[in-house]
Amino acid sequence: MTRIEFHFNTADRLQYTCRLLRKAHSQSVRLGVVGSEATLRQLDAMLWAFSELDFLPHSHVDDAQSIQDASPIRLHADPMQLTGLDVLVNLGDEVPQGFEKFERLIEMVATDDHGRMTARERWRHYTKQGYDLAQHDLSKGALT
Repeated sequence: MTRIEFHFNTADRLQYTCRLLRKAHSQSVRLGVVGSEATLRQLDAMLWAFSELDFLPHSHVDDAQSIQDASPIRLHADPMQLTGLDVLVNLGDEVPQGFEKFERLIEMVATDDHGRMTARERWRHYTKQGYDLAQHDLSKGALT
């Protein structure tokens, strides 16, 4: 069964996501990130400039399929197109379709009212499906 975690109180979701992806990549974890096209384009740009010391190899849906297949971090609006990955990171408002095929799902929750409201709806959905949910309050300590 997929392990589901909610990371909430993320003041800057994309910056935090970059740090999370860096940490996971250093542990050879293969990840998919889903969200709106606009959000994914922002994240793509941030990953190129995130760190002077770390290169986070990633691909976007617009990249050639061979590049996507070789990328340990894949950005795509359609989670059903993400295969062969360990972890799915959700930057969207909806429950990602097909999340069950991943070992782990990380729900990123912003601090704004809309982000909290949609996260509560996803929380209820997963609970109704019988998932045990973990929560990480990022206001109590940041990922480095």
